[in-house]
Amino acid sequence: MRATPMTGGAVASRLARLTAVLALGASALLCATGPATAARDPLPADIPDYQAALTLVKSTPVLEAVCRFVSVPLPRGETGTPQEIPDKPDPCAALPTFTLKDPVAVNEITPAFVAGTAQPTAIEAVRLSHLVSTASVAVNDRKVTVMLARTEGGGWHLAAVREGDGDFAHAGMAGVGDLVFTEPQIRGWYRLRLLTVTPLNDPAREGLGGRESMSLADYQKLVKSRYADKLAGSEYDTGGFSSGYSTASGEAGDGPSTAPLVVGGSAVALALVGGALLLLRRRGPRPARHNDLPGTA
Repeated sequence: MRATPMTGGAVASRLARLTAVLALGASALLCATGPATAARDPLPADIPDYQAALTLVKSTPVLEAVCRFVSVPLPRGETGTPQEIPDKPDPCAALPTFTLKDPVAVNEITPAFVAGTAQPTAIEAVRLSHLVSTASVAVNDRKVTVMLARTEGGGWHLAAVREGDGDFAHAGMAGVGDLVFTEPQIRGWYRLRLLTVTPLNDPAREGLGGRESMSLADYQKLVKSRYADKLAGSEYDTGGFSSGYSTASGEAGDGPSTAPLVVGGSAVALALVGGALLLLRRRGPRPARHNDLPGTA
């Protein structure tokens, strides 16, 4: 049977129908895979026990810890005297309803990188320190940071609630193919893309001497010159010049009952110490300390 020649109009009409069919097919395939994937984003592979962290920030005890924190007015003055937070039956009463955002990783430079014994590569220069979250809305007109620390044996626990959300904002700047990390001694935040370090805030820009970027190898030389002689075991450490994070009992622990007081970079912090909730005033600016250095907290 011989094919009947089609006119130009018929060809255009058939092409239009074919295009529509293909578009509908692609749309159906997208509906079958795309939205489901978007609604079920994979958990971050580089954060251990991330599902446990998600569950923790949605839990009632953590939400109530935030409520207790914002229920106490900000302390005035420069003293470091802890202020006890009243234990209310319902600490979230009369406060706006809020949730905590999915936690993000706070990465820090490693001791080996600072010492100059590690190669200037991302995997050796930076490691996961802790996780941070923040409230979905301002509570009592205040923004907060919820800090999660690793629990021995797996999982996470609430380490502190701090004033402000700068850590969460900076840690969340990581994009595809890059890594965001902090130099905690100067409160500097940086982006590492391939082997190039770029500053994300003013302390980081000052830390790079005003440069817009620096190679990771040059950055390693910079932090080595700053801190290598102050790491654990150094004369700076053993000579009694170091100090830093502490607990009420003077001993660091792995559970929420002995989590360290974390006050650096914030005006105040709520810490869980011996089961009590304390509000600690910031002591003011201070020089780099041994326990501010990587791996010494």
